[in-house]
Parts: sequence; C-alpha cells; structure tokens
Amino acid sequence: MDDFKIKNISLAEQGKEKIEWASSRMKVLSLLREMGKKEKPFNGITIAACLHVTSETANLMIALKESGAGVYLAPSNPLSTQDDVAAALVKFYEIPVFAIRGENRQSYYENLREVASRKPHITLDDGGDLTAYIHENGLFEEILGGTEETTTGVIRFRAMERDKALKYPIIAVNDSRTKYLFDNRYGTGQSTIDGILRATNILIAGLRFVVAGYGWCGRGIAMRARGMGANVIITEVDPIRALEARMDGFEVLPMEEAAKIGDIFVTATGCKNVIDEKHFYLFKNGAILANSGHFDVEINVRKIREIAVSQRKIRDNVEEFILENGKKIYLLAEGRLVNLGAAEGHPPEVMDLSFANQYLAAKFILENRKKLENRVYVLPPEIDEEIAKLKLKSLGITIDELSDEQIRYLRSWREGT
Repeated sequence: MDDFKIKNISLAEQGKEKIEWASSRMKVLSLLREMGKKEKPFNGITIAACLHVTSETANLMIALKESGAGVYLAPSNPLSTQDDVAAALVKFYEIPVFAIRGENRQSYYENLREVASRKPHITLDDGGDLTAYIHENGLFEEILGGTEETTTGVIRFRAMERDKALKYPIIAVNDSRTKYLFDNRYGTGQSTIDGILRATNILIAGLRFVVAGYGWCGRGIAMRARGMGANVIITEVDPIRALEARMDGFEVLPMEEAAKIGDIFVTATGCKNVIDEKHFYLFKNGAILANSGHFDVEINVRKIREIAVSQRKIRDNVEEFILENGKKIYLLAEGRLVNLGAAEGHPPEVMDLSFANQYLAAKFILENRKKLENRVYVLPPEIDEEIAKLKLKSLGITIDELSDEQIRYLRSWREGT
C-alpha cells in the first residue's frame, strides 16, 4: 500500500506491540470488533477520521475496517501522533494514515484534505477540524453523518446548528455519560498529571496547583492533583461550577489572584487566552504552564513568545521563557494538549468506553440516516447503558436488578403502592 504519509515504516513492529497491548485492555471495543467481523455492518461505507493517532485510536480503526468499512485516518493534533502506531496501521492493517508527529500547520491541513477528499459517508472527529474543513470546502455531498469526540468540537457544532450552517447530522459522543464521566474525568485527570511529570519530573506534593475550568476535565485534573498532595486552586467563570468546586473542598480564586501564588497552571476550559499577557507578569519565578484543552489557544503562547527577552528548550517538551522583569516561566508541550504532547494520552481502559461510543455512533448514523436532520444529537440512553453493562461484565462485576414490584412502585404516582 502506497497511499499514506507517515514518518518511518520501520517503526511498525514497535507500534504493533503498542496496539496489541491497548487491545488487551479494551474489552468492549474488542467485543464490538468480533461482532463486526461476522455481521459486516459497514460494508461499502467509507469513514474519514480525524483523531489522535494513538494505540487506542488504532484499535477503533481496526474494528471499523474489520466491520467492513474503508477507513482513512488523519491526526487531530500535530503533537499527538505516535509515529510507530501510524506505521503499524499502514504495514500490518493496511489502513491509510496521513500523520507525522510535529507537523506544521500547512501539513496538518494537507492531512485533513487527504481524508476529506475520499468521499466519506461518515466522519469521526475530535475537535471539529475535519468537519469544519469539509463544510468550508463543500465536500459533504456523500456524507450521511458524523461524530464528535470532545467538548470543544461539540461547542463548535452546536454553534453551527444555531447558525443553520450544519450540513449533516452530528452525534455528540462527548455527551454520552459513558464518555464524559470517565474519559473526561478519569482519563484527562490521570493523563494530564502523567504529561506534566514526564515533561518536568517535579514533585507535585506541596505545590499550589491551579486548574482553570471546573468542567469534567477540570474536575478530573483537580482530583488527581489533590491525590498527589498538591494544594489545588480552581478558577472559573461559571458561578455554579465555582460553587461546586468550593463545596468539593478546593480554593476558588480569579486567575489574576491565582497567578500571584500558583506554582503549576493547567487550562481545561475550551476557551481562548485564559492565561494572557496580564497574567505573565504576575507569575512567581519558575511558574509552569500547561494546557489540557483541545486547542493551543488557552494559553496565549504567541504573546509570551513576543514579550520574552530570551527563550530556550530546556528539556523535551519544556520551553523556558525569561521576561524583562527577570522572571522565568516554563511552558509545556508548546501549549498544546500536555497529556498527548508530553505523554501517551488517556489509558486504554477509558478509551474503550469512548471508542465503543464512536463505533456505535457510526452504526447509529448508518441505521437511522433517513430520520436524522442536520442537528447535533446524543446517543440514546439505552446504547449508553449497554456500553456500561458490557464494561462491567468485562470487569467481572455484577449489579442488582429491580424486581417487578419495585418497577411498578417507581412508575406509580400513588403513595405507598
């Protein structure tokens, strides 16, 4: 197969081992893959995916291909590609991949063009770049629908729906409970700490750890930072989330106040310039900045490069900036997703749930294509619950069931019946 763009095919054996290890931890997706081999639900269907090219994503691509789909994969972040995994997908599974770690912006969009031009019937997206590219270039005539993996992308597509700009239905995979309660919270929490530690090798215990945003990702990061012994501070713009953070035992401050005392800062908001020029001059000497939001806009990296009097790479994934006041600031993973830029992303156990949602969302689009409008949908709760049941079964966990009497009681409005 010569229809691909990767770094080095000789990395394939190492990538295959990673894929197989992840597969052993992704029991639900493995079950869907085995069912798909027999039933071939995606026969004749082309799927274009813009996802982080990791060993977990590889297992989703393999499951879709073995279920009959023609699959094309581009990255959803220039720093998240695992080059050995990309090579393995090409060599051993004959899946066209267009991704090289560290690509520039032009090359990144060339990858999107490659997969978008294959006349896909279904798109799988993480952050919305592929779907936006298809809309901007009018390439949606064959498309039945698409999916979106993350909060940032869902925000974009709901805005497109409000503006009546959405040209095909989108399943908001991110809004499934078996996605955001686990991937966003436990996955982001663990992998963000992992990325920070791999990049810096610092001791987190005793530090003031500032988390911008208390959505499900922010909750997970705050939880894991506290578990490592940090004194956690939350910054928020939503009064309810701020109150919840306080009730959960965290200190809540405006960013301008937190900037003066924090040691580590992690953004997880989905918004722009959450850490901006006015904050840079307030930081303590040696402050560490990291981002766990999808796009590299949460920290104003352009401005810090502009105002710094000197800068250098001091470790892998760590840049040192010296400001004119003499203070040093350290930026991790270029301000991109620290959990993927400096580590390997979410563990396979949580991506098992997320990618089971992706697989079943694609199948849902196919089975309901005549009913779906150009809107953002959430998967039906029964699919969500079925994924949870399968995960529990894979873990050897059984739970109680309601008796007929209990079901009648819960459905009745009469007291005591």
